[in-house]
Amino acid sequence: MATPSALDTLIDLAHRETDDAAIRLGDALRAGEEARQKLDLLQQYRDDYTSRCQASLSQGISAAYFMNFQAFMQKLDCAVAGQQKVVDDVQHRIAQARAAWQRCEQKKMSFVTLAERADQTAARRELRREQKQNDEFAARRSLHKHTPS
Repeated sequence: MATPSALDTLIDLAHRETDDAAIRLGDALRAGEEARQKLDLLQQYRDDYTSRCQASLSQGISAAYFMNFQAFMQKLDCAVAGQQKVVDDVQHRIAQARAAWQRCEQKKMSFVTLAERADQTAARRELRREQKQNDEFAARRSLHKHTPS
């Protein structure tokens, strides 16, 4: 088994790795939230634009206006699809960052468990050593009581 100081070093390194992984996960989550907000805004704008156009259609519009509307809607649809891909990509990065953080956390906890076991083993050894010393002291005391002076 590794020495306590080696385990402490491994635990410190694992803490740093876990902290770094948590920062990367946080960054990915923020990027995911920003991408989702942009997608929501694009979809809302598309819906608003569609509603305005439908209101204009009921009042009658020119063919040129309608063709411009269709061309703009295609551009909006492309923008929405592109942003959806960004959201999907970020979700994939979030999943990867979460898995990396979980691996780091698991590794850290393994080292902590090893250190706790080493501490428990050392404590048991110390307890046995103290008990042995106490037994030897009691035996000597008993021996000195029973020897005539």
